[in-house]
Formats: sequence, C-alpha cells, structure tokens
Amino acid sequence: MTIDEAPREVLRSSPRDLLRWVATGAAVSRADLSRLSGLSPSTVSQRVEALISQGLLEETGAGRSRGGRRPRQLAVPTGGAVVGAIDLGAHHARVGTLDLSGRVVRARTLPVRIEDGPEEVLGALLAEVSALVAGGTSTAVGGTSSAGALRGVGVGIPGPVQHATGRIVSPSRMPGWNGFDVAAFCADRIEAPIIVDNDANLMALGAHRTAHSELDHAVYIKAGTGIGSGVISSGQLHRGAQGSAGDISHCRVVADPAPACSCGNSGCLEAVASGAALVTALRDQGVAVDDLTGVIRLIDDGDPHATGLARQAGRAIGEILAVVVNFFNPQVVAIGGRLADCEPLMASVRATLYERCLPLATQTLLIERVAAGQDVGITGAAHLVIDRVVGAA
Repeated sequence: MTIDEAPREVLRSSPRDLLRWVATGAAVSRADLSRLSGLSPSTVSQRVEALISQGLLEETGAGRSRGGRRPRQLAVPTGGAVVGAIDLGAHHARVGTLDLSGRVVRARTLPVRIEDGPEEVLGALLAEVSALVAGGTSTAVGGTSSAGALRGVGVGIPGPVQHATGRIVSPSRMPGWNGFDVAAFCADRIEAPIIVDNDANLMALGAHRTAHSELDHAVYIKAGTGIGSGVISSGQLHRGAQGSAGDISHCRVVADPAPACSCGNSGCLEAVASGAALVTALRDQGVAVDDLTGVIRLIDDGDPHATGLARQAGRAIGEILAVVVNFFNPQVVAIGGRLADCEPLMASVRATLYERCLPLATQTLLIERVAAGQDVGITGAAHLVIDRVVGAA
C-alpha cells in the first residue's frame, strides 16, 4: 500500500490522535486504537502506557470480551488536571478551564480595555484562570491550588504573534503592546507551560477540532472589530515561517482614494470590511452608531445604509478569499466572529466566491458559519496546550 492509498487514520496515528479517539468515544480499548490507527498492538500499548504515565489516559476497568481476555477500558481523566485558556479580544476576553479531552469545565466572559496595557490586562486574566482552576475560589496566581492541577495555559492575542517566542509584533490596534513578551510575562506568574498564538489561529484550531476534524484543508475567518484568518493544512494549523500565515487583514482591496488603515497603508481589507470600518463608514454618512453591536442591530432592522455597507464588506472579503481559495483549494471556508451573524454580508461572500473562483475549487467547497459558539477560541487555546503536553508524552 502506498502513502497515497493509505487510509487517513493510518497517516495520523500520533499520541494526540490516540487521545482524541478515546476522548470522543471512538475507542475504548487498546484493540480499538490498533484497529483505528493501523499500528501494531505492541506500538499502541507503548503509546498508551506513555499517555497513562503522563496522566492523560487512565484505565477504568474491564470491557466486554470478544472471545478472549476481557480488554481493559481506557478513558480520559475527568477530574484533576485541566488546561487554562484565554481568548483576548479588543473589548472582551473569554477565559476558561478545559479537561484533557478539550471539553469546557468552567468559562467566563470578562470586559477588558486593551488600551490599559499588557501587564494590567494579562495580570487580571491570569488571576481569573487561577480562580477557575481552584473551582471558583480566588487564588493567587502561581499558588498551590492552581499549580497542582494546571497542565498549561493557551493565550490568544488579537494581533500578530511570533509563535516561536510568544512575542507581539507591530499590532495595529493594541497601543503599548508592541514587542511585549506575553509568554515570559505569563510564565513568571503561572508554573505551567504557556503557549501564545493569534486569536484567529485559536478559532481555526477550535473550529476544526470541533466541527471539521475529518477534513485536511480549511480556512477560518474571524470577522469582528478586525479581520483575520487561520489556515489548516494537512490537518494541522499552518503558521508559516514567522507565524503570520493567514493574515488577510492588510491585503489591499480598494484603490486610491481609499480609507486609511491602522497599519499606515490605505484600502486594506480591515479598513474596508471590518466591524470598526462599518462603524466609521456609518458615522461618516451621518448615522448615529456607537459600536459593532449597533451596526448589527441596524442591519437586522433593515437599515438601507447599514445593509448596503454590509454587502460591500462581504464582497471585499469574498474577493480576498477568492484568491485564497484558488491558491490553497480548501475543503471548507468558515466565517466566525460577530459579522458572521450578518446575513447580507455572508450572502455577498458566497456570491463573490462562486463568481471569482475556479469551478474545480468550489465544486465541493463548504462555505458556512463557524458553529462552535463563544467557546471556540478557548477550545483552540486548550488544544494547543494539549498537543504540547501529548507531544511530550
């Protein structure tokens, strides 16, 4: 059997995949894992023992016999160890703890002011993670209650992140954050592995693991106050050389004269089609609107100005995505964030993709909303940590 002929499960048989099969109920024994992975029973047994020694799997008793010795059942531990997750946005942050299968244990949404700076914002969010780990009782960050159970913390940042170092690089809407070493700051306060990534990448990973884990190639767009995207290639999050893969926000879509962008250029997708851009455009037309929530309310009420701008934004997003689809040929394009609930925008994205893309690229392409809900970002953050922990097993 050649690589091209091999079943997808055979090509993906890492310890993380074994853990995922047990977590989802697809496998309850070593024999099940051997059947799904195509690995020999001895290899499966070695990997399972390593996962058990790391506290990532446990044996829960004997299962049903199929003619021989009753197999020992496997499960992901439901108590004790958890991972922390922070999904930071411009105005709110979702903070949670998840178990080692990626299921949410506790979560909260907190208001934030990104302009307050990294020390204040991240310090408060890390304290909240510690409190959630302790079961809701306030605990000092790095204290014994959190250190004993916490296996790591994943942190999502709404700006460019150099993933290898955990450092923020030239964010356009985060004054005072440029060059800040998020990983080092967090590591000084919590004795557990810290993994930092862009928030769009977290959404992509969370949505893929939740809804499209059987697909190899996918693009996920986060359209809210800003615009970003995450790319899944061959089933893995693709970051590129420095971690900026998927950053579509500063692709140019409008020729001069065009709206100025926060990056210093003009006509960028973010300056034309983001939530912040829609707020600015409506105000320029004399429409009183405070924020993106107000824009969406106007669209839902059928306001012609807001609806027209939403359609234009959808076309702009679709034009950039058409290039991505023709170049990358994904199986799914999924849009999340606040603007994904805007039907005029979604309709324009779909129409533009079908108009601009090659027929072969859209023949089986799924174009849909991200359906994982408000926890998609912290789910992705948790899986970053879980993958790191499993990889070390």
